[in-house]
Amino acid sequence: MKLNSTQVKQALSQFHAEALPDSHPAVPQLNDIFGDHTFFLDADGLNVLEPAETPEAEGQTGEVVSLASWSDATLTSLRPHEPEPTGVVIVLESKH
Repeated sequence: MKLNSTQVKQALSQFHAEALPDSHPAVPQLNDIFGDHTFFLDADGLNVLEPAETPEAEGQTGEVVSLASWSDATLTSLRPHEPEPTGVVIVLESKH
């Protein structure tokens, strides 16, 4: 999912990570590999949000999906892997 700035703020209020700005030099390459997404880095690696179907949640939600894990202790190199749902669901927009 590509998020707008309000959705990014909402996601970061529920998920301890850093959003990569579209101006980051790695974003074009990440888009080529993974598609057009808002990318997040956290202590475990690289993540995106995918639309989540959660009947109990009211409004738009997304599930955090891990795309790559840190391959070094200094968190400077990522190792891609098959997308792995994390089970973390973020509420992006509430129904009114």
